[in-house]
Amino acid sequence: MKNILPMVLILLISACATTPSGDSRLMLVSSEQMNQMGVTTFQQIKTAQKISTDFRQRKYVECVSYAIINALPQQWSNMNWEVVVFEDDSANAFALPGGKIGVHSGLLKVAETQSQLATVIGHEIAHVLWEHGNQRVSLQMLAQTGLQVADVMSQQKIEGSAGRQMLMAGLGLGAQVGVMLPFSRDHEKEADRFGLHFMAAAGFDPTESVQLWQNMDKASAGKRPPEFLSTHPQPENRIEKLNKFMAKALSYQNEAKQRGLNPQCSL
Repeated sequence: MKNILPMVLILLISACATTPSGDSRLMLVSSEQMNQMGVTTFQQIKTAQKISTDFRQRKYVECVSYAIINALPQQWSNMNWEVVVFEDDSANAFALPGGKIGVHSGLLKVAETQSQLATVIGHEIAHVLWEHGNQRVSLQMLAQTGLQVADVMSQQKIEGSAGRQMLMAGLGLGAQVGVMLPFSRDHEKEADRFGLHFMAAAGFDPTESVQLWQNMDKASAGKRPPEFLSTHPQPENRIEKLNKFMAKALSYQNEAKQRGLNPQCSL
């Protein structure tokens, strides 16, 4: 107990960093370490999963991705980005620290236009730039330390190992539902907002984001857990939030058009 509490205090005092939007967040891992982890993980994924050999798919996804990347502020556009299409029927995409973007071929059946695909890719890019991966890792590290403290304290108050195990199981569930998942939903909302701005600033149509999530809802066929047990907002809630962000996104699209940005990506 004496060794754990000082460590918790040190972590909380010294490990806050600022996001691009100016918010202070807990980040226990350096950006350099996260980038290296992202690069290593992406390489492992490329080894384990089949990479698409469809030239048209690859060029289309790269066209949309780099249209967004090239419109980012220079400190972000100059990152060593890599975009890969994987042969996978799931409607999914992801991005990892270090500028690694993966798109499943199944997403191209749900994201029916370049602007719908740009909605997803902008969202994933926002996750990387706001260092959501670092924040999730940091929160898990802190939660694990907190559970260790609780375990030490419980040994003084609960008789027998079975009682302690029950308490730890309850705290673990409480940490997951009460902290981890809501935190992740906040990340999703933040990525929706700034991802919409990124794709619009590249010249894509932000209004198509609504149709994209309607398509996603239809493709899921109702197989979603309740929102309080999900890391992702329900599509109807997500669409409501997107509409609140739309006016700002449309202003970015208009500015992009004035600069001559008008992506023409197609399969």
